[in-house]
Amino acid sequence: MATRPLHLLPRSALLLTGPVDHPDWNYRPLLGRVQRLRFRMILDLLGDTHHRRILEIGYGSGVFLPELARRCDEIHGVDIHPHAGEVTTRLAAYGVAATLAQAGAEDLPYADGHFDCVVAVSTLECVPRIDDACREIRRVLAPGGTLVMVTPGVSPLWDLALRMTTRVDASLYGDGRQRLRPALDRHFRPAREIAVPRVGGRPVRLYTGLRLEAL
Repeated sequence: MATRPLHLLPRSALLLTGPVDHPDWNYRPLLGRVQRLRFRMILDLLGDTHHRRILEIGYGSGVFLPELARRCDEIHGVDIHPHAGEVTTRLAAYGVAATLAQAGAEDLPYADGHFDCVVAVSTLECVPRIDDACREIRRVLAPGGTLVMVTPGVSPLWDLALRMTTRVDASLYGDGRQRLRPALDRHFRPAREIAVPRVGGRPVRLYTGLRLEAL
């Protein structure tokens, strides 16, 4: 994966948008390296393609939007928190023109085929109605469009790492991690999969990255 600098919203501009949003984790010495692995996985999966419109589901504080904006003509985002206006203003102060909306993944406020790429970083495992979300993502993707996502592993190692570095218990996710992949398989076909670490299989996997195409 690429080692060039990531273009993230600076720590001083980050807004805490909810109890599961921890944008400052990206700037902690050790935890930040682990957190940023997810962004590098997304960039690896996106490759060199420049998109017309990208939608990020679960943009949170907007920390990753400056980097995604470099990959498209229009950057959009949805999240369930009510702070779209303030995040938009903070992004604009750093030259990022984002169009943000308050919405859940199960009910996206866009026309059919509006995006050629949807991005989700550690988000979809938190969506209760994951099949509804998959159907909505398929609907708003243009023909040939892709879903590019990263999700945390389902392993004791990941649970221990999360608890030791953040004091957050993995039970926060409920069974969302276990339900996610079967739901994705019902609606998409995998075009590419990457894992961190690359060896050791699912028992030691921290993150899985997927580029998916609609069935």
